[in-house]
Amino acid sequence: MFKRAFVLALAFLFVGGAAQAAKWEIDQPHSSVGFKVSHLVISSTTGKFETFSGDIQFDSENLEAGSVSMTVDIASINTGNEKRDGHLRSGDFFDVENHPKMTFVSRKVVKGEGNEFQIVGDLTIRGVTKEVTFDCEFKGTVDFMGTTKAGFSAETTIDRQDFGVQWNKALETGGVLVGDEVDISIELELNKVG
Repeated sequence: MFKRAFVLALAFLFVGGAAQAAKWEIDQPHSSVGFKVSHLVISSTTGKFETFSGDIQFDSENLEAGSVSMTVDIASINTGNEKRDGHLRSGDFFDVENHPKMTFVSRKVVKGEGNEFQIVGDLTIRGVTKEVTFDCEFKGTVDFMGTTKAGFSAETTIDRQDFGVQWNKALETGGVLVGDEVDISIELELNKVG
């Protein structure tokens, strides 16, 4: 349920080269994991996850030598509507009671033009793991109050049916209540820790 920007710059970076890369931690107040999905065919509903963490290693001079693993607390979902959030946590959608976490583990990074790259890895939702590719952009680094910071954006589109998130309702006018394609977008601000 999410599209192009859940890094989550989610995946970033090649497990084989991780030993050469520096370690970074997510500055959560300045980062986000969001999603967008079609609603009633004519509009979109957006949301985000308030709690997430990650083990990220990268070298700004060699992005392919990095790695990323991220975990999202599904219960922290927030679409701005309590009733809807409760339904999304239920067995109809994420089934938080049995599957409280969503995870992403990178397998490789493919360099593109300029600061663009792709991260290929395994996304797990509701106990189902599928390979996904995030389109990513490295935004650069800056020193701020004694800390080196880096910024990334990542986005992808998934089919929620592939992960067993199948609940829906047919509309009298045609179509369905909730779309299958979910755009995931991730914005990460990282602090260098090693």
